[in-house]
This record gives sequence, C-alpha cells and structure tokens, in this order.
Amino acid sequence: MRIAQGLYERGFITYMRTDSTNLSQTALDAARSQARELYGDSYVPAEPRIYARKVKNAQEAHEAIRPAGDRFRTPREVTGELSGQDLALYELIWKRTVASQMADAKGLTVSARIGARTAGTGRDAVFAASGRTITFPGYMRAYVEGSDDPDAALDDRETLLPPLAEGNVLPPPELEAKAHATSPPARYTEASLVKRLEELGIGRPSTYASIMQTIQDRGYVWKKGAALVPTWTAFAVINVLEQHFGDLADYAFTARLEDDLDEIAAGRKEREQWLHDFWFGDDGPGLSQLVASAPEGIDAAAVNTIPVGIDDDGVPVVVKPGKFGPYVKRGDDTASVPDDLPPDEMTIDRALELLAAPSGDRELGTDPETGLTVYAKAGRFGPYVQLGELPEKGTKGAKPKTASLFETMDLDTVTLDDALRLFTLPRVVGVDPADEDATPITAQNGRYGPYLKKGSDSRSLETEEQLFTVTLDEALAIFAQPKRRRGQAQPAAPLRELGDDPASGKPVVVKDGRFGPYVTDGETNASLRKGDRPEEITIERAAELLAIRRETAPRKKGRAKKKAPAKKAAAKKKAPAKKAAAKKKAPAKKARPKSSD
Repeated sequence: MRIAQGLYERGFITYMRTDSTNLSQTALDAARSQARELYGDSYVPAEPRIYARKVKNAQEAHEAIRPAGDRFRTPREVTGELSGQDLALYELIWKRTVASQMADAKGLTVSARIGARTAGTGRDAVFAASGRTITFPGYMRAYVEGSDDPDAALDDRETLLPPLAEGNVLPPPELEAKAHATSPPARYTEASLVKRLEELGIGRPSTYASIMQTIQDRGYVWKKGAALVPTWTAFAVINVLEQHFGDLADYAFTARLEDDLDEIAAGRKEREQWLHDFWFGDDGPGLSQLVASAPEGIDAAAVNTIPVGIDDDGVPVVVKPGKFGPYVKRGDDTASVPDDLPPDEMTIDRALELLAAPSGDRELGTDPETGLTVYAKAGRFGPYVQLGELPEKGTKGAKPKTASLFETMDLDTVTLDDALRLFTLPRVVGVDPADEDATPITAQNGRYGPYLKKGSDSRSLETEEQLFTVTLDEALAIFAQPKRRRGQAQPAAPLRELGDDPASGKPVVVKDGRFGPYVTDGETNASLRKGDRPEEITIERAAELLAIRRETAPRKKGRAKKKAPAKKAAAKKKAPAKKAAAKKKAPAKKARPKSSD
C-alpha cells in the first residue's frame, strides 16, 4: 500500500484505496487500443469487457486501480523513472488492466484411454492420460510479454501429449505403481485470506495490509513459505472469544458492523444511538456488561488447554501455550513443542513421541581441538549438538556453537564424530575461477534443507550428505543450471540441438514451450515465427531470432541504490562535534551543601 501510495502521488496510477472493478470509458479505450497495438486485432474482443461487482459493500467512489492517463505507459516506457518494487507493482497493474480487456485464451484438451492386457493373467486394464495445449493465448499474452522464459512464465504448466490415433499400438512400457492420495485444502495465504475477507464483507482495501501485519505481530499466525499457519496462542484466544464474546467473534457481527458504519456514514442511522446500544445494550447485554462479567467466568487453565487425544492408559494429552513457547502435557510429564510444528500436525502419536524423547542432555565426548565438552540436546527447533556450556545466567559470554542434526540422524544414536562433522558446516567449497569478486561458494544446511550459496544466489542440494562431498566442479555445474523453485520438476529435454550461437558462443537448442516451440541459448529465448519448423530450423535462423529478441527485450529490473543526501551526511559528522563543544561550555554544577543536621 505504501508503494501504491507513492505511485499515485507521482501520477503513475489512479487512486488505489478502492475495490471497484469499474473502468472509465477513457480507461477502456486506452486498454483496448494498447492491446490492439501490441498484440493485434485478434486479441481484442468486439465489445469492451465489463466486470460485475463481486465484493460486498464495495467502495466504488473511485474507478478500478489502473495506470493513469488516457494512454497507458508500458512498463518499458517507465523503466527510466521506476525501478525495483515500484516498477514491479506498476507492471502488475498495467498487465492486469490491459489483460482485462483482451480476448479469452483457448486451448485443446486431449484425453487418451490406453487398453492393455497383463501378461499371463488375461485380465484387461485401461490406463488414462490427459493434457492440454494452448492454441490461442488471448489475455495470457499480456502476462508473458517480455518474459525471458515463456515456457515457465505461468505456474500452471500443462502436460503435453504426442499425436495419438485410435488403434495405435504402443511399445510395452515399464510400469511403476504409485499411491495417490487427495490433498487437504490449502492453507490460507495473505492473498487467499484477503479474498475470504472480501467474501465475508470484512475490512476494506485500506485495512487489509494492516490486518495481515497485526495477526503476525501478535503471534496469532506464522508464515511457512507463503502459507499462514495459526499458532497455539491463536487457539487459546479464540477459546476465550467464542466462550465469552460469541456475538462479537462471529463473522456476521463484523459484516453487520461494516453495514452499520456505512449506514451512519450515509446519514441513515444516528451515531449516538448506535453507540449507546452497542455499549449499554439494547435487546441483550452491551459490551460494557460483557467485559465486566467475563473475567469472573474465565477459567485461564481451561481456555489455555487444547486437547490432542488420550493415550493407551486413558490419560488426556493436551497442548498449552506457555511463557517459553507451547508445550505438550500428560499428567505431570511435559515436553516442548517445536516452533515449526503446525497445530494440525500435532497428532496423539506425535505428542507421545515428543513426551518420550529424552529431555536431558547427553554428553558425547570432548572436542580434541578446543577441549570443550560436546552435548546432544533436544530443542524447540529439533535435536541438535552443542560445543561447550552456556554462560551462566546474568554473566556475559559467547554462546556455544550449535548445529542441527540431519534428518537421517537420531538423538539417541548420534556420535561424537557425527557432531564434529556437523560443526564444520557451513563448509567452503571453493571459488569460481570466472568470478572477478572471488565470492566463495559454501555448502550450508538451512530450514528448508541443504543448499549451496554464492553471494545472494543459492541452489538446493538433493541430500544432506552432499554438504560434505560436493566438489567445486559439481557446485559450478549446479549453479550453471537455471534456478528452479523447490519441488519444481526438471525441465523437458530439448527437441533438437543446433550448435553454438555466434553471438553468445553458447549451445542453442529447440524446445517445446507452452505457446509453441522456441530456440534458446540458456539466457535468451525466442519463439519460432510463422513458417519456422522445429525439425527444419538451422543454427543461422536460430541465431537471427535470438539477435532480434535481444534487441527488443526489456531491460533487466534493478533496484537503485539509495545515496545518503550530502546535507544529512555532513550533519551527522558535525553532530558529535557540537555535543563535545556543548559539554565543554556547560558550567559545572555547584556541589549541594550538606545539612548541618
């Protein structure tokens, strides 16, 4: 919202505190004209596209957020004035606005049924495969325009099937049986939670950013990647609200409150009367009575107890938020709950596993280099090893070195040699000979697994054991591969290898992308034009397409470095001198005479 406010103040976008979906006629004409100019007549429908309001109590005093002016400036045209997050947000608004007035995308969906007979049994089996190809990108073209990788520009990549015909006989495949289970509903992200709030009529565009920040600052949720995970504290707070302030903690109340405030703003309700009824009550108790009576009925122990299940002996197992974090409790036995364990993954088996884990420290031996004792411990973030003792409470001292255990290690069986190896991480693998800055490449173990790090760039490793075995050549080969999101599939093999590009000197291949075949040298991608066939294209033609692409490609985004104003820098330097001078000039205080008593 702060970035959008800045774009609005500088005249790049229209007013952004609105959830309206209406565009003015000027904006409609500008979006349709620009789509036609950039992509052609086939990408623009005959009539402007109008979007119905989907948000309850939408604030539509302003039109939808869009680029300012009667002719939109493309992201490339504003690159000289905007950079970093400013440019990224403007580009998002521009793409969204132009795409809203473009034609629908069209695709071809293919479903294949493959009959088979198992050898020796005579039983028939049917295998199914399905896929889709985009035959006309439509509005999607606005989202991939300018992308250096059109094949990965959209996240929902489709499976491509080869040409098939009824009656084809396929070679006997090697079959591998895999289990398939349906996934539970995805966790809320900030975006999906805002969407849900809009559906419930809760909040306004100007408040959504502060809502997301507040629930994180107060410890009600924590982020696991992009997902918002509720905490045990949130469950305890909800217990209090639902048991003693049920009407106020109801979705319908919040939506009604928004309606009432809108009615007051429109002059259809009296503010004083509404506030009187809300505080003192009308048909039921008001907020003042609820707040006064609630503490007497609140059982702190009960609301802070979240049941998990019952063990084999019939003893209840619960989780309670504590001063030093949540913990699981069974009778008098307690154990800390790891901070990264979501509440929905706390099963009775997991709780009993935490309770059964050794709570004391295990001494592994002495480090031959430092002479310090090495311990194996169970912590809030999982098992780890520690070199030396913690400084005594109230004294100053360096914290001992620690290292988390690998997933293949167990707290009960970890050895001194294992611990000493873990203390060597992060390990310096080497330096890229081609790197002028001589930035070292290190192998590290992080929250999301093992990885290589080179400056601000990183690549995931497949196993934790690679942290000790990966060589410099292997690391350079890994960094040479395009960066993929965690869990992303390996890119498809190229259709053809053409040779080295005369300009870049890198090998050029033909690949099959979402919107058709294209050529690439690993850095620049260029779609094949009409008349170019993947099986016939030459290295000369590919080099020509790549050269055209390089000339027309937008400049890379970069965040401008902020320079401290000269005046402020000079003022900071002078400040200490002024203070020192003031101290010298200040007259010494006279000693207070002692009383004769």
